[in-house]
Amino acid sequence: GTPREADDVEKPAAESNSKPSAAARVKRGPAAATYYVAGFWRRLGGACIDLAIILPVSLLLGWIAGAVSGIHLPASRHRGIDFWLDLFLANDPAFVGWLGLTIAVGCIYLMVFQSTMARTLGMRATKTRIIDVYGDPPTLARAALRTFGYLVGLATLGLGFVWLGFDSEKRGVQDWIAKTYVIKN
Repeated sequence: GTPREADDVEKPAAESNSKPSAAARVKRGPAAATYYVAGFWRRLGGACIDLAIILPVSLLLGWIAGAVSGIHLPASRHRGIDFWLDLFLANDPAFVGWLGLTIAVGCIYLMVFQSTMARTLGMRATKTRIIDVYGDPPTLARAALRTFGYLVGLATLGLGFVWLGFDSEKRGVQDWIAKTYVIKN
């Protein structure tokens, strides 16, 4: 018989004296890792935690910007949804400025945490993290694509986020754009 390497695939006893076939010489690699994707509710919980961090920061920065620029929201006794919708539709400078500032703060937050830690603070609290389709943490480019995907999800009035509740792979529009998954840690 011919000497076999320790890593070769074992052959049946009947073939032990013959030369190994090409299929028998294939070496086994490490077993593939198993990941479990995070579902809609876990991801929603992480998003709520992230919003609880982003909104106070943007409100503080908006208040500082308003004090420096002298641009303030109009006075009103009732600040219901109609008031905010009127400000948005009328392109009120104070509201539009704060909205732009909030989006900028959110994008910076997402980019920094996703590219450096593969998770945001909300994801850390819900024990989830981001991987790409190869199982690696997202690169800066993938983090940028995910952030763009979040903006697409907002532009569709949240349908890009709701989609992950119905998707068989539990991926939202940001995951499909960046080719990533959010997995349980």
